[in-house]
Amino acid sequence: MYIHKLKIGEIELENNLLLAPMAGITDLPFRMIAKKQGVGLVYTEMVSSKAIYHNDEKTKKLLNMKGEKRPVAVQIFGSDIESMVYAAKYVETVADIIDINMGCPAPKVVKNGDGSKLLLNLELAEQIVKSVVRAVNKPVTVKMRKGWNNSNIVAIDAAKRFERAGVKLITIHGRTREEYYSGTCDLEIIKKVKESVKIPVIGNGDIKDVESAKKMFNYTNVDGIMIGRASLGNPWIFRSILEGLTVNNKEYIPSNKERLETILEHLELVIHEKGEYVAIREMRKHISGYTKNLPNSSNFRVEMNKIENKEILIKYLKNYFENL
Repeated sequence: MYIHKLKIGEIELENNLLLAPMAGITDLPFRMIAKKQGVGLVYTEMVSSKAIYHNDEKTKKLLNMKGEKRPVAVQIFGSDIESMVYAAKYVETVADIIDINMGCPAPKVVKNGDGSKLLLNLELAEQIVKSVVRAVNKPVTVKMRKGWNNSNIVAIDAAKRFERAGVKLITIHGRTREEYYSGTCDLEIIKKVKESVKIPVIGNGDIKDVESAKKMFNYTNVDGIMIGRASLGNPWIFRSILEGLTVNNKEYIPSNKERLETILEHLELVIHEKGEYVAIREMRKHISGYTKNLPNSSNFRVEMNKIENKEILIKYLKNYFENL
């Protein structure tokens, strides 16, 4: 059976589909939209431990979970033990699960030794995990890549170390940092990580539909799957996989009416959270995702990106969908 409940420490998820943490994407409104489509666990955008340590107000806003269905995981990143422990204790007051980022490939993250750069220093990575696990009472998990590059494939060694250090779950993205998101996800390394530890392992990378989800489960025998980029503009991917793997083996395709209603709901949530000025601009990337591959969508996006007023944007959206 592909879809089932999943325990992370003492926390039981309704199912084993997870929404990946994505900077600039997985804010409170996006997580609420994804939860409506049945995802079992959502993650905040990744939070800088140094920023928490230095009491950065902008960073703290990423931790807003008001009105959100639980559980919610908070992902922290950093390579300094003291600030990672401090941040873990701080986010423990709001999070159900604390995730440590060892997968982010972004240059501004790795230049400080954070994210996937930690895979080049497993001694330090292990110390960070041990220190965080000791400091908090909530379950600690790790999200990582298979290594820094092809001459540094360390995922199996890392997974064993982290299991010994007390983490309750590991998510593995089947690419190196050097690969970013190019090429194809390495299912073999995910399979080997799964075989090397007793704690739950989540497979991540290239899951975009029912077929690719099934392939990940069948090949690697993972305990669950995590979806990131494929959910942008397509929160229905969770419903599609849930239904496709349990009921009918078919993709769920939303009607244009449902697509429009979801966009408008998402827009209102972002306005409520961040105000109209910021919301209109932040929603551009989401609306581009929601309308991708629809008729005349490229011309639609060009005009949509010029709009700076909520009423005009809603009118423009309704007009576009009515004419499809």
